[in-house]
Amino acid sequence: MHKGFLITFEGGEGCGKSSQIKLFTKFLEENKIDYVLSREPGGAEFGEMIRKILLFSKNNIDAKTEFLLFSSSRADHIKNIVKPALREGKVVVLDRFYDSSFAYQGYAGSLDLKDIKLITDFAIDGCVPDLTILLDISYEDGFARKSQDENLKNLDRIERKGKEYHDKVRKGYLELAKNEPERIKVIDATKSREEISNEIKNIFLEKYNKIKK
Repeated sequence: MHKGFLITFEGGEGCGKSSQIKLFTKFLEENKIDYVLSREPGGAEFGEMIRKILLFSKNNIDAKTEFLLFSSSRADHIKNIVKPALREGKVVVLDRFYDSSFAYQGYAGSLDLKDIKLITDFAIDGCVPDLTILLDISYEDGFARKSQDENLKNLDRIERKGKEYHDKVRKGYLELAKNEPERIKVIDATKSREEISNEIKNIFLEKYNKIKK
């Protein structure tokens, strides 16, 4: 049992996750809520090394290898970043967590979800989010948004996988949310930045205040 609060942000490509995390952490700062911001894959030094392999390798990495690399990074991340911060009572804000593995390597990569759950449970060592924000957007809308980004030519290995793959990712995320409606809150990512930000803050405060009582 931890004293802190773990909130994770999930969603397909172009959902506006980075922008919303910036707005959310600004809100935490303004309200003097102590937090730690991290990301997957990455966070600690070992995880950042794995991140470079996963996102920018020129080699073909199959779904199983991909998932095991993510899981290795995840286990290190939990031990060295997430759990210490939660023990100190901080809000931990994660840009992606294990739901990504179910959506990307499971639903889209066709790995057995039971295998993913077994290895994920081992890697996370009981560390389950208090709240997960799922920013939902279609492939078309997400990549239309990304096409306005000057870095579009620098898409990473996973972003380049195409419509069929990313449609499966979205379907997977929505299935996860359907199975865990108390934890995973779906937000329409086509709304305005301000609308989405306000919705996230309200959902967070309701859960956070309950836990802190």
